[in-house]
Order: sequence, then C-alpha cells, then structure tokens
Amino acid sequence: MAIREIVKLGDEVLRTKAKEVTKFDESLGVLIDDMFDTMFKADGVGLAAPQVGILRRICVVCVDGVTKYELVNPEILKFGGIQRGAEGCLSCPGRSGIVARPKKMTVKAQDRTGESKLYKVDGFTAVAFSHEIDHLDGVLFVDKIEREDE
Repeated sequence: MAIREIVKLGDEVLRTKAKEVTKFDESLGVLIDDMFDTMFKADGVGLAAPQVGILRRICVVCVDGVTKYELVNPEILKFGGIQRGAEGCLSCPGRSGIVARPKKMTVKAQDRTGESKLYKVDGFTAVAFSHEIDHLDGVLFVDKIEREDE
C-alpha cells in the first residue's frame, strides 16, 4: 500500500471523464487500497481515481472512519431531496463553499472483485457519494458552489 500524490485543480485529468473499469484483478485492489490510504492520510472522506491521476470510474468513501465504500463503475439509480452544506475537496486546497446535494441516493456499483452492490445512503454519506461520482465525470465541487467561503 502506498500514498499517492493528489492531483490539484488546474490539472486537465480532473476535467476528463473517467473510463469504465473492465478488468477486476489484483492491481485494482492495490489501487483501491492506495486510494483509501491516500484519503485517510489527507484527512478526507472520499477520493476518486482521477484525483490520483487515474482515469477510471473508481471512488472510495469513508465518512465515519469505519464504514469503507469502494465504488467501481458507480451509477446513480435514484436520488431525492436537497441538502445544502459546506464542502471542500482534496484537489482544491483552501477552497470551500456551500453546495446543494441530494439528501438520499440509491447507487449501484461494483466492488474490487466485480461483484455488484446496491447502496442506499443519506445525509453526509450521500453528499460524499455525489461529490466523488461527480469527479468521475470531470465535475468539481467548485462548479456547483452556491456561495464560496471567504
């Protein structure tokens, strides 16, 4: 397991749509483990593969320090409600602001072995899922800020 360098705002990889994962092998598991290690080291709650320079549809989330979600090829099936709250991003250090996100979401994804999973999340976990899935489409939280913090 290794700590990877987090790509910063201005790098074109963050604005590029990530490609679907088709190969589920040991190297995918290593990448996912590295992403969790990198996220925890940076005091984050989520990290998408483009943030470490990998254009694949992979993200990891852990908002409570315990429950680890690995989302490979995530797809939002349903969402509802709106919640607004302060957000930041490991790729946009020093910037934060108020962003509107779904209150609850149903997301289908695969794990590192390719097994299909269905997640029903709400609250801050839904915020993190939405934020990280946006990264996979080249969308950053700064694109959605309603009011930026000074």
